[in-house]
Amino acid sequence: MTPTALRRATPPVAGPPASDESLSTAAHVLRRCRSLAAPALAAAVGQLHPWVAEMARYALGRDAGGDVGHGGGKGIRQALAVLGAQAVGGEPRAGVPAAVAVELVHTFSLLHDDIMDGDALRRGRPAVWKAYGTGPAVLAGDALFALGVDTLAAAPHAGPAVHRLSAALKDLTNGQADDLRFAERPWTGSTSVGADEYAAMAERKTGSLLGCALALGALLGGAPAPTVASLDRAGRHLGVGFQIADDVLGIWGDPSRTGKPVHGDLLRGRKTLPVLAALGAAPEGGELADLLTAPGALDGAGARRAAELVEQAGGRAHAEREARRRLAAADALLASSDLAPGPLGELRSLVSALSGRTV
Repeated sequence: MTPTALRRATPPVAGPPASDESLSTAAHVLRRCRSLAAPALAAAVGQLHPWVAEMARYALGRDAGGDVGHGGGKGIRQALAVLGAQAVGGEPRAGVPAAVAVELVHTFSLLHDDIMDGDALRRGRPAVWKAYGTGPAVLAGDALFALGVDTLAAAPHAGPAVHRLSAALKDLTNGQADDLRFAERPWTGSTSVGADEYAAMAERKTGSLLGCALALGALLGGAPAPTVASLDRAGRHLGVGFQIADDVLGIWGDPSRTGKPVHGDLLRGRKTLPVLAALGAAPEGGELADLLTAPGALDGAGARRAAELVEQAGGRAHAEREARRRLAAADALLASSDLAPGPLGELRSLVSALSGRTV
């Protein structure tokens, strides 16, 4: 993928566009790490029941019966795991079990999230539950979860590695629980969702697994505990920034690029940071609060107007600033860690590219 294509992939939402050099480096890193992990990922999925494996391949971005590639996404978690191992002096292949385990667990979470959220599309095509049915999709998710844990159980440092993955999974499920409960709470008033609660949810739901990918790679690469912990924190900041960027795309993203309906998060009534920030700027209510608290879901015209009001109130700008702050925090932690210069530069290029949400 060329730097121009990377920049086209999604509109910048978290900061100024990254340099062509950073984009080129990020694209190269992602391709290299995906290629390194792909055979092990394919071999892992091949252990599953043939029908479950078919669903897993579909979820990972292949049509039924196709080979497993790098996954339906860009392979960011795989790259973090491989670079985590390299950055602490390990061989790139040392991070492959972590890359495979985290990719499998991430895919499990997406299968179940789509069911819980009622999302019919994933990356521009029917979600697994729409393509195969709800029960089969739950089964495939469960199988991927178990396979991810089993992959690490067979790797070096298995005990600490499985423990770290289990802790991340606990955080992930707690974050998903928070997100689902947020839907039951009002948009305004004393029991409405606050920005601090949102940040804690985002760190658990998204940051935990990115932190786990980076930390697991370092652990398998032989890093000492303080370095592993520092990289986990860096990945968590990166995950929160990534989640906020996703929130912005969930309202203003191009459906042809995001694979989601325009204004999709508003239509679904999701409590995302741009909307929460806009409501916080006008706590007494106003037109936006009236729209969101009216009986029934927003229609297309209501969602368009709500998006305009969120932007006018500064909700989008606030979210973009917070995403930049989180990504800067991740970069600072990476820069202050005792890491090998080459892999460190590649990690920082990934963060730079993600600052425009272009990979």
